[in-house]
Amino acid sequence: MRLGRARSVGLIGLEATLVDVEVSVGGGLPRTVLVGLPDAALHEARDRCRAAVASAGFGWPEHLVTINLSPASLPKAGTHFDVAIIAAVLAANGAVPSGLLADSVLLGEVGLDGGVRPVRGVLPAVLAAVREGIGHAIVPAQQVREARLVDGARVHGIASLADLAAVLAGQSIPEAATVQPPVRRERVADLIDVAGQLEARWALEVAAAGAHHVHFLGPPGVGKTLLAERLPGILPDLSTADALEVAAIRSLVGLPDVGELPRRPPYAAPHHSASVASITGGGSQIARPGAISLAHRGVLFLDEAPEFSPRALEALRTPLELGRIELARARALTSYPARFQLVLASNPCPCGQAGTPGGVCTCPPMAVRRYAARLSGPILDRIDIAQRLRPMTRAYLRAAGSAGEPSAAIAGRVVEARRRQVHRLREWGWSTNAEVPGPVLRRKLPPPEGVELLDEAVSRGQLSARGVDKVVRLAWSIADLAGAARPRPSDVRTALAMRRGDDAVEVRGG
Repeated sequence: MRLGRARSVGLIGLEATLVDVEVSVGGGLPRTVLVGLPDAALHEARDRCRAAVASAGFGWPEHLVTINLSPASLPKAGTHFDVAIIAAVLAANGAVPSGLLADSVLLGEVGLDGGVRPVRGVLPAVLAAVREGIGHAIVPAQQVREARLVDGARVHGIASLADLAAVLAGQSIPEAATVQPPVRRERVADLIDVAGQLEARWALEVAAAGAHHVHFLGPPGVGKTLLAERLPGILPDLSTADALEVAAIRSLVGLPDVGELPRRPPYAAPHHSASVASITGGGSQIARPGAISLAHRGVLFLDEAPEFSPRALEALRTPLELGRIELARARALTSYPARFQLVLASNPCPCGQAGTPGGVCTCPPMAVRRYAARLSGPILDRIDIAQRLRPMTRAYLRAAGSAGEPSAAIAGRVVEARRRQVHRLREWGWSTNAEVPGPVLRRKLPPPEGVELLDEAVSRGQLSARGVDKVVRLAWSIADLAGAARPRPSDVRTALAMRRGDDAVEVRGG
């Protein structure tokens, strides 16, 4: 009986575990047995790998081949185990040396012609390997750049099983085999494109400064989507740790442009017909990330928010509070990060004209009430800023200064406000006002001046306990933008007006 061993990585969400691929050759009639809780795609690797090895000119053992994926109790899914299975079989058969296999993880799917194809999850898999002290990573040639985002790993790109044999033999691979596809660049929209709407622009600046959630309410065509699309352009660049986390999620989903660390915050805007699973994440056995995880450290925009299914909207409650989503499925409990800024956009009624100056609403009063009730109280209570947008007059749109500031100028103030927050909150490890829990906000930080305004709002039933904390966080963000050491009474008044959605909000900034 001959034995061979290689290593790969099992992924359950972003949690990665090293998997030993053990192969035993001999001791029975010719057949291939795969054990270790494989899913359907992995179970088919027996036939796929055998055909690929034959096409590459290597011999598959004419004996009983037993392939064990250890730990056997860990559910395993995906086709990225193919290369590790073939390497272990070839090592057991004596076709390749096994020296490098002890210090390598192997990732990649094989085709029937012996070619090695890209797979999902290369980045989190290589990150796990480096954490476990593995020095080499053998990955598909098209994903070399992605794997090299991880410091501490020596990456080898292979385009075929012939390349795999050469790498295991210590030979170099021609550069032509590891040519990388170009990285797709996305244009960042600029706030200078937005005409007027000074109050909404100011609300967006405060939201960016403290990572607050926003609800834009207004008639069609007033600029709600235009504003939401420009929020990522005024957010600070991602730190290296956050960029790695964002890139790992994109890799797990299989997005094609994971080739460098994304420094700009992500932006996700699912359609209102999206299912609950597509928004929160889901799958039959091991859940995959949804839109809220793709928007991690960035912006999730729900346009026409009342048109989303109630189940999809209510599923956002826990992620908005915790910054994570846990998805229980038959084979595993999967957890994904989901700390995003939520931007809701909605019309005041089905026709969009209720309460609009100069507009004529054709909806029955009951239809207006039902439409507004589609956004539940618990969801709206988790939104920091409620901003009503009004149509611009022709005279205002023609004014020379109606375009406002470019995103670069606003982003500079936002970066400075974020620096103040990091300095103030570094003792507890938070970086934005929106992350600060209520007890720390009330007991550890200096109290804002003018909090008696909040007592009056609470006594009138205009604020919940959560709402009080959100107003205080907003006041801190406004003070940070102004360079103040603590929120002043004017900051508390402005924050309370922004929280309640009052029409008259003091506009500051440049």
